[in-house]
Amino acid sequence: MLDIKRLTELAENSDKVLTTAHTIKRFMERGICFDDVINGIKTGKIIEQYPNDYPHPSCLILGVDMHGKSIHICVGTDDEYLWLITVYYPSEEYWDSSFEIRKEK
Repeated sequence: MLDIKRLTELAENSDKVLTTAHTIKRFMERGICFDDVINGIKTGKIIEQYPNDYPHPSCLILGVDMHGKSIHICVGTDDEYLWLITVYYPSEEYWDSSFEIRKEK
């Protein structure tokens, strides 16, 4: 299982945080900057674990951006690098009011 303390340590070293062109495109579309993501990890807690994800285990973090707004960050790690998979502002359409529990479909 992934540990938020270790994810925070990785996030504090920008050389250890990897993104893709797709991820950066989503940041821009959603008005999210890199600092929002790092702050979200540092202030966050893991709300879902995906230990069997390929190629590395991943998880969903609930944190807050630089303006105090709730943000979801999906990351994967091999314990050496932190891959940013996706980032978005959660909606009460899909999440409970705490943004920690998915609503039933």
